[in-house]
Amino acid sequence: MPHPSDLPTAAATDDRPVGSDSRSPLLRSEDWWSVWVGLFLVVLSVLLWALGGSIAAIAPQIAKWSSFPALGAQLGGHAVTIVALYVVLGALFTLVAQFLRIRTAHFVAGFTALFLGAVVITIVATWSWASAYNLEAPLVALVVGLLVGNLAPAPAWLDSALRTELYVKVGIVLLGATLPFTLIVKAGPVAFVQATVIALATFLVIYVVGTRLLGLDQRFAATLGAGGSICGVSASIAVGSSVKAKKEQVSVTISLVVVWAVAAIFLLTAIAKALGLHPGVAGAWIGSSEFADAAGITAASAFGEQGLAAFTLVKVVGRDIFIGIWSLILAVIAITYWDRRDAAAAGAPRPRVDVAQIWHRFPKFVLGFFVGSIVLTVLILAVGTAGSAAVTTDVINPIKDIRTWVFTLTFLSIGLTTRFRDLTSVGWRPLAAFSAGAVVNILLGFGLSAGVLAGFWSSL
Repeated sequence: MPHPSDLPTAAATDDRPVGSDSRSPLLRSEDWWSVWVGLFLVVLSVLLWALGGSIAAIAPQIAKWSSFPALGAQLGGHAVTIVALYVVLGALFTLVAQFLRIRTAHFVAGFTALFLGAVVITIVATWSWASAYNLEAPLVALVVGLLVGNLAPAPAWLDSALRTELYVKVGIVLLGATLPFTLIVKAGPVAFVQATVIALATFLVIYVVGTRLLGLDQRFAATLGAGGSICGVSASIAVGSSVKAKKEQVSVTISLVVVWAVAAIFLLTAIAKALGLHPGVAGAWIGSSEFADAAGITAASAFGEQGLAAFTLVKVVGRDIFIGIWSLILAVIAITYWDRRDAAAAGAPRPRVDVAQIWHRFPKFVLGFFVGSIVLTVLILAVGTAGSAAVTTDVINPIKDIRTWVFTLTFLSIGLTTRFRDLTSVGWRPLAAFSAGAVVNILLGFGLSAGVLAGFWSSL
């Protein structure tokens, strides 16, 4: 999910790609780079294991602590591993920054500050006092980021490292490497059907309320509907471009997605815990009802591996893959009806439909998610039952630890780039239309996840 901080601003123009670019999309897209970085870490972990080592050497795991002497002992024991992780992730993400034409000095300084923040947050979250109040690292990172980001906006050098989209997609690729492909095959169709029902219902509610009741422009309503039903900001940008919505309409949609997504983190987590939902059910509900991958993972992380697995199946497998398809469908509708009307009025030729939009808009990190899952599944099948325990200990568990650190970077970035004042600038009609869809989304998602399909998600 691209975050508003990834969009060009006057203050950060020098840190963003500008102008025409002749480089291959494989090298200039954060979407593709999330695949390369994620799969590099997966392949590295397999190679190190095959050579008798383990990627655990760069995967620090700070255990729960209750006294400062105990914390000091842990930090002393993990100091080398923490530094190694900083060097590896810093090198990889700085390489990405080079290709994205972000100032290297700015990015390195910003990433260093962000990583140090992640270390502090991990320490706080593993404190026994914080554990007693269920203050998990994602929630701590989000709250700290929101407080700091809204009280003191990030300087340009830090802003250049707040790459929410990049971090979350790398984390999702790593998440794929911890899920057996057999599970994806088994649960994928159910996740797809559930996501399809909810996405269609949410889109239609936002579009109909927006156009029929509130008088919004059709292109604007379509952009709002896509942002609230498919994949948040990514869908807003893709569909907004496809239907030729105005730039300010896309910006309003992005603001609504971000604010609602952050609110839903606290809302869905609190309700799921209050009702005592099974982790799999809670994860599926979050996957159905959250608007953004990063925000959804923040909420799903509170429900452990089962919650993350269910969330990923519904959100990534069920909803994210719709971006390209919906972009094409809505582009056809816009060209066939809305553009024909506008072209006729202006005496201009009617534009053609570009089927290639399906591939251009398709979220490439989903491919990395599947490849990561296949690689680990093949490895486990190759070593058999006798070697599967070693693969879990030396490969899968360290990947989970690295994934947790990457997600902490994500959550902190979300908080630091979210502005509460954005909600006041969108107007009441777009807010009302989007909120109507969000309410239907949450209620329908709960009904399917905790009612109709509760048995399936509980047995995941």
